Formats: sequence, structure tokens, C-alpha cells
Amino acid sequence: MPDRFITLSECLTAKRPADTLVSWHGGRYYYAGEFQAAVCRWTDKLRAQPERRYALYTEDAYPFAVLLFALLYADKEVWIPGNNRPGSAGQLKEQGCRLIGDWHEEAVTDYWLNAAPCPDRRLAPLDPSSAQLVMFTSGSTGEAKPVPKRLIQLQREAETLEKQWGRQLADAVALATVSHQHIYGLLFRILWPLAAGRCFHSRIYFNAEAIAHYGKSRPVYWIASPAHLKRLDQPLEADFTAIFSSGGPLSHEAAMQVSACCGQSAIEIFGSTESGGIAWRRQGLEPMTPWTLFEGMALSHEQERWRLQSPYLLDGERLELADRIELLDDGRFLLAGRLDRIVKVEEKRLSLSEMEQRLAELPWIAEAVTLMIAKSRDTIGAGIVLNRDGRQLLAEQGRSGLIRQLREALHHWFDAVVLPRKWLILDSIPLTTQGKTDTRLLNELLASSSRKLPQVLGLNLAPEHVELKLLIPPELVYFKDHFRNFPILPGVVQIAWAEHYGKLFFDIGQPFSHMDVIKFVRLIEPGNTLTLSLEWNAQAGKLYFTMSSKQGPHSSGRLVYGKTP
Repeated sequence: MPDRFITLSECLTAKRPADTLVSWHGGRYYYAGEFQAAVCRWTDKLRAQPERRYALYTEDAYPFAVLLFALLYADKEVWIPGNNRPGSAGQLKEQGCRLIGDWHEEAVTDYWLNAAPCPDRRLAPLDPSSAQLVMFTSGSTGEAKPVPKRLIQLQREAETLEKQWGRQLADAVALATVSHQHIYGLLFRILWPLAAGRCFHSRIYFNAEAIAHYGKSRPVYWIASPAHLKRLDQPLEADFTAIFSSGGPLSHEAAMQVSACCGQSAIEIFGSTESGGIAWRRQGLEPMTPWTLFEGMALSHEQERWRLQSPYLLDGERLELADRIELLDDGRFLLAGRLDRIVKVEEKRLSLSEMEQRLAELPWIAEAVTLMIAKSRDTIGAGIVLNRDGRQLLAEQGRSGLIRQLREALHHWFDAVVLPRKWLILDSIPLTTQGKTDTRLLNELLASSSRKLPQVLGLNLAPEHVELKLLIPPELVYFKDHFRNFPILPGVVQIAWAEHYGKLFFDIGQPFSHMDVIKFVRLIEPGNTLTLSLEWNAQAGKLYFTMSSKQGPHSSGRLVYGKTP
């Protein structure tokens, strides 16, 4: 490792010169002396507070780094959730966490980032074996699971990464399109740069073009996910020293597209919250590139499961993996799906991974995701992204004709009882901030009750705009008395649906205030197919909605959230 690398437990000590560049945040650079000063101020404040456990969430990475190290120096237990939604806040409070950072109810208004350096104040090294964090898995069912971590585990991984790629990165700046609230983003965006003395950008970049624009002026490395990389469709002129990807394997087609657009192949990282990074690969021209284990890793096969021995695991424990692995003679391996995606439908075993693979192999499908919908009768739901041939088939045969073709094709491999009964046609697979499939959202859309909510047929998703294709079920409870001989959907239900889906897709934490410009133009009857368009203006606290069909608009308006004017 280069001489400038300092362990995480020592990165705020005198070993790091005060003029070392740390981060670009809020339009200016911050240096090690300022970083230390802000950590000192927060440490003193936190030590005086009685709470032991804190849930830390920030939108930007530099304030996160300040609070993280201050909490560790104050001997607090740091919980790092994947989001700051009100539901997550409630669950964390139930676990005894005090919220700190960018939370709707208890947001920090001053992070003290401009605290004057205090050269006479010396911070001793942290004890990496006692400093504790709690990360969260994204969960194969969408339910997050807490995973305790000691600082020593993350410190060892940062050391491994620096040995592997430190010379290649040199003085490059870290820019990311993934959140630091997940272990991959935390390590690659914050902890590794801090230990290695590299500058990291505090903001998260939402598109590759913004990263490339900055990368024209100086060397950068990009911390990405397959979700971002597979969307590259034009060359990026930037001085990339490396492009990292984690959160799932890149398809070979996407990997080749990255090489064509960026002039180099992506470095893919395979691992999990529990294990940390296990292996890496760079795909070449031939498909099925094997994975190479990181230094110190070993795999063993026992009782039909693979187990991992890793320097990142404490007390010599071995971690049972839920992956199908084909170990090669040279020690590298191939991945063949996950074991824990086996479900039972009517006593029939089904591999969701296999069904997704079979769907993706069909000539009409670009991407597919499947999940179990647990209700009184378990069923399978599928979300599909159509390619050009699929969109043409949809135009020619309609939705029912397309789904009939898909079910017939799947029937070659699967029993009829396990075939998907609920389908979503998507413009892209919805993702969490960690670049993982948003199984919680998909389950909400596929499993909704046809007695109180419409059936969601399709979804087009953008950061502040959503379009849902809805079928109005005749069995809705609202039709019974409104009106018996001429059933129509009440206006109040339409407004309630707009708010329901608005809060499902957007981070609306403010209380409801009032409604504006509500219009009802056309009746909505049983069996109608509609498009619900939602647009969220977070700054103004306004949710705009329109329900329309081929006949034109049916209703529209805006819901206002925040303090009543």
C-alpha cells in the first residue's frame, strides 16, 4: 500500500496532515483540519447526551462522515438505515435509536462543517474492535435485516481494496451514483477514500453525464451499480481511472457497452452486507467471465452449501452463502443464481431466479423480475421490461395476447400452477437507492386488494414523475352504493388513490394541508382502463395528479403538503 494510507481508526489523528484534501461539499473543498474540528465539536456534544444508539442518515456523504466518526468517538452505537422514510424512522425508534441527520422530524440544521481548526486538540486512535456499526441488508423479500459490524471489519476491507487498486487510482477523486447508506457505497465513497487520503465528492450524482463532465478536468473513479451502467448509450469523455460496480452481476451485453462508452471495462464486486466484498472480475469479449477471490478468502462446500472463510469475519467464523457457485480448477468461480429464491406454490417448488432467466431468454423481454405474493393463496407476480419486438407484439395483440404468449412459453419449463398470475409491464425495473430491485414497491403494486385499489397493469417511473396504467375492477367496494344501477367511482376515492400512490413512490413526509384546482371531467366506470399521472414538487410540497384515458382527462388536481398558509 502507498505510504499515505492510514487505518480508519487513525484517520483523524496527527498522522494525517491538516491540509490533506478530504471532500468537495456544498461548493467548496474541506480539508483534514476542518474535518477533525467538526468531528471534535460533535464528539463533545454527543458525549453529553445519554442515548447509546443512534440512527444516522444524511443525503450527502461529507456530513455523514463527520457524524459517523463523532458518534464512534463518543462511544455510540451507529445504525445506518437505507432510507429516511417515516416508516423506517418509526421502526428505528422502536429499536431504541435516536435519529440524527436528515430526518423529516428531527433534521440537523447546522452540521458545524465550518468549525475552526483546533491544532491543539488531539484525537487518539479509535479502538477498531469495539467501535460498532449496524448495517442493513436489502433483504430478498424487501424486509431489511440488521447486520452488526465492527470498525475493524471495514478497516480490513479498505486495506484490501487499497492493495488491489490503490496504485491504479493514484490521486483520482471518488464520484458516485450510489448511496453511502449501504455497505458498498459506505466503503467505496467514504471509508476507503478517507483511509487512502483521496478526495470524495459529497453529493450523489444521478446520471453518468454529470460525472463525465467533472471527469474532463481531472482523473476520477466512478462508484456505480449495474442499474446505472446498463443505461449507458453514448460515449463518455472523461479521465476514468476505474469504474466500480456492485449490487448484482452486469450482463455481458451491459459490460461491453460500458467498455465501448468509457474506454475501459467495469470492475465488478461480488459480496453482501454480511460478507463484505468476496470477489471481483472484469469481463472480456467472451461471456461467462469467472470471479476472482479477494486476498485471504476461501470457499468450502459442505452439506450442499458453500461457506466463506474471510478476514472480514470475526472470530474465525465461516459464513454460509445462499449462492450457487461453480468452483473452477484455478480457484476462480462462476455464479449460477441464488439458493434462497426457492419458493413453494401449491406445494410445487419454484426457483424465482430460473423463471426470471427463462423470461429474459424470450424474444420479447429485455428484463424480468419475479416474486412471491403471499396472500390467502400464494401466487407469483412478474414485472417485465419489453424490448422492441415485445412492444410490437403488445401493439398487435394487446396486453392479454402478450401475456398469453408469455405463459405459453413458460409452460415449456414450469407447471401451470406456478406460472405468474399478476403481471406488470414496466419501462424499467424499479430500484432502491442501493441499485437493488425494489421488491417492496413491486409487492405493493402486484399484491394490492382489488376491493379497494385498482389493478396496476404498467408503470413508467422517473425521479419526480410516475405514470401508472390502471384497470378499475368491478368488485370495488365503492361501486355498491354509488350508484346501484349506474356504478361510478366516487371523486373522493380518486383523490385517495392519488395520495396513496403518491406516498408510495415519493418521499412525502409533510402533513396534508389542502387541495387545489380539483376537477372531475368524465365518469370512471367499472372495467375502465386509465393512466394515473403523478408529479411531485418536493420544494413546493405539491403532488399533481391526472387520471386520463383514450377519451381524455377524467380528473385532475393537486394535493398540498406542509403547514397551512
